[in-house]
Amino acid sequence: MKKILLIEDNQDVRENTADILELENYDVVTAENGKIGVKMALEYIPDIILCDIMMPELDGYSVFESLSKNSKTASIPFIFLTAKTEKTDVRKGMNLGADDYLTKPFDENELLEAIECRINKNDFLKKEFSKNIEGINDFLNEASEYLKLEELSKDRSLDMYKIKEEIFTEGSPAHQLFFIQSGNVKTYRTTETGKELVTGIYGPGDFIGQLSLLSNKGIHVETASVLENAEICAIPKADFTKLLFGNKEISNKFIGIISNNVIELQEHLVDMAFATVRQKTAKALLELDEKGMIKNEDHDGINIPREDFAGLIGTATETAIRMLTEFKNEGLIRIETNRKLVLLKKELLKHIAEFG
Repeated sequence: MKKILLIEDNQDVRENTADILELENYDVVTAENGKIGVKMALEYIPDIILCDIMMPELDGYSVFESLSKNSKTASIPFIFLTAKTEKTDVRKGMNLGADDYLTKPFDENELLEAIECRINKNDFLKKEFSKNIEGINDFLNEASEYLKLEELSKDRSLDMYKIKEEIFTEGSPAHQLFFIQSGNVKTYRTTETGKELVTGIYGPGDFIGQLSLLSNKGIHVETASVLENAEICAIPKADFTKLLFGNKEISNKFIGIISNNVIELQEHLVDMAFATVRQKTAKALLELDEKGMIKNEDHDGINIPREDFAGLIGTATETAIRMLTEFKNEGLIRIETNRKLVLLKKELLKHIAEFG
């Protein structure tokens, strides 16, 4: 049962509105002024707040500002109730960040539709979506339904890619965002001398190609090549654009879903610039292990070509091989006959990654 806090100084309006909501199976708590309303919001933590603007003790604007500064109540949907129809009053409430407003007297359907819409949106924004094709489809479908976005494409299917097959190439037109359902993919850039600079190695649940879609040139800024047979879902650029720019709430949610790789890329570039080779090697091994690419009791791991590992840490292949050999001699890792890596002392590797 969803919880509603109604803050209204007019007793008749407060009681009549509460009756309407309770008949719709909402759990309703009421407050007769803003000061009591703030206290009850912090104690009750409702799913939505309905608040009059002109009240004694504390007006609606002050109630909203107070609750917005508290982490417990800042994300609760907030609807202003006002008898005023002047645009300046409405605009002030919305500029503060309120979700909606209702002008009194409002009818029952108007009230219930506003509440349902805001609760649905808030539920959507708080929902965690699985990092697989089902979760991505759920996110896209619910984004379209709850936030009234123009219809997004449906029935997104998976395409199969084989080892060494390219998903996209540096300089080619960027028309899609790619989601990895299974398998592993590396991205790299080619230097003027023809050498590959590996920019990332990705696995199930990762997105690739988002930076290219954001580029003003509209072309891919790197190449994506398959390391292990992969299932890839392509999301059209048109959908990407709608999700990113069509609605602020959806945009924040969407960025949160696809931004992990961007953050990793930023951290990787910092490491490339300032960390020692030893630190970069340890950190790369830990990151690959976290992605399930290193052999352990839960994952079979993959055979990562040494030149790709060297590109990942930004060094020559011979240097990367020497560092792996050093780690092996120190008992930090094991290199099996099929060249797969096994981490033996993760805590020591973590210490090396942080302190060198």
